[in-house]
Amino acid sequence: MTHRATVIRPRSIGVASLRTAPFYTVASVELGNTTTKCILVSTNLRTAEIFEIAKEVRFTRDVRPPKKNERVFGKTIAGVELTRESVSDLISDILKSVLTKARLEMDRDLHFVVRSTGVTAGFAEPSEVGEMVKALADGCIAAGVPPRKMAASISPANLPDDIRDFSWLKKVYFDGAVASCLPPSNAEIVANEMEGELVTAGMKGAVKGSGIDFRNPVMALDFGTTLAGRVTDNSYPYAKTIGSFAGLAGAIPDALARGGFGAIGPRGCVLDLRQGSSHRFIEVDPSWIDQIHRLIRVQPVSSSESRFGTVPVNPRAANEAGVILIGVDVGADGSQLPDLELIGKEVVEAGGLDLLMSVIDNAQARTLQRMVALAEEEHLILKDTSLGLTGRAITTGGKPNLIVAGLSLNDGSHWDDSHQMVFVEDGLAMGAAVAARCMNSMGTRENPMGGRKGDSCIMSGRMNLQKKKRVHHSKHEQESA
Repeated sequence: MTHRATVIRPRSIGVASLRTAPFYTVASVELGNTTTKCILVSTNLRTAEIFEIAKEVRFTRDVRPPKKNERVFGKTIAGVELTRESVSDLISDILKSVLTKARLEMDRDLHFVVRSTGVTAGFAEPSEVGEMVKALADGCIAAGVPPRKMAASISPANLPDDIRDFSWLKKVYFDGAVASCLPPSNAEIVANEMEGELVTAGMKGAVKGSGIDFRNPVMALDFGTTLAGRVTDNSYPYAKTIGSFAGLAGAIPDALARGGFGAIGPRGCVLDLRQGSSHRFIEVDPSWIDQIHRLIRVQPVSSSESRFGTVPVNPRAANEAGVILIGVDVGADGSQLPDLELIGKEVVEAGGLDLLMSVIDNAQARTLQRMVALAEEEHLILKDTSLGLTGRAITTGGKPNLIVAGLSLNDGSHWDDSHQMVFVEDGLAMGAAVAARCMNSMGTRENPMGGRKGDSCIMSGRMNLQKKKRVHHSKHEQESA
């Protein structure tokens, strides 16, 4: 292949280095359908570069089973039942483990904790994710995190002395925009809306130090077990969310893996095949990919849908907010995942593990191509829209090189001939670092993440916008009186 892709990974930093510059240290705690992660990252407040301190990843299927009198409020795609208490125990344990390994002190070294979840399969509607968020908070508090380190500050006085001077809270307030992107006016369009917000911010933060200007407009996609992501426009000073994504992502190759290797069990995934081994990329007969994609739906979510790819969605709210909602599914609500398992079995019988992994890479690349084509048809792709990709089901194996070499626009031209494309490892954790800074108005004017490509920092525009809002609010109060 002549096209080579680079996956951006955060550079590592030691605890001793945190004392040499103004660093803002954040723990990202994420409970997903397949894995639960705790990643400690720290941002140099002068350069906006994000570094990784420590990381721990566990299989979510290893969460303890529900105890008597515990209420099951949801389950993963694989059917693992979750209670508020079992989630709290898992989160508390992994957070304490990472802090211990990193030799960080909770009070002195950790500034903020951001919680997120991709587990939405067992919920009836987007609003029910709130129970999971409470469970994650319980776990953080049980690990010793004070509540003030999980909420936005309203004054610089609430921040530690060493980072207080880097906050703009005296001049602006946190108004919900993360990395200068406003969420949809109705945040309950998809159950994993926060994931889309964090990965979009994570792309913008991950490229700092690389020379890439990954600012609005962007399309950011997270291929975890389920799909998350959003598309922004180029509005100023804040971009609007004009597109959102929901459905299945890593669950598709996971089904192929279970069919090919039944020994990994009914809750197995591609990660079970990757551990401790490498695979040879081989050419794939396109008929395998055609067979897989006859089962995969990539389409706008219709107004009659309440779930898409097991994820609760609210297409009416999307329509009211002016957001195009795109879904990826296998059959109706994942009903044809067993058919993918049969294809996986046939692939392994024909060519073993190497063929299966190559088929998976090609199938995922085609899924992305269909998503990009549809987004362009829906007028979501602007002339300077950048594409950011993260998640285990898109950044691993040969997928990045296949995508760089083959992803095209609807006129047949290569994507990277006219648009940026970046691959980021752990984009959600990078987004946690960015979101935590935004909540405390810790922008870096010399290295901005907000605004449009090529533009200067949006701080003055943000101040003017908030000033107008205050004046409008004041007039409204006077008229009401």
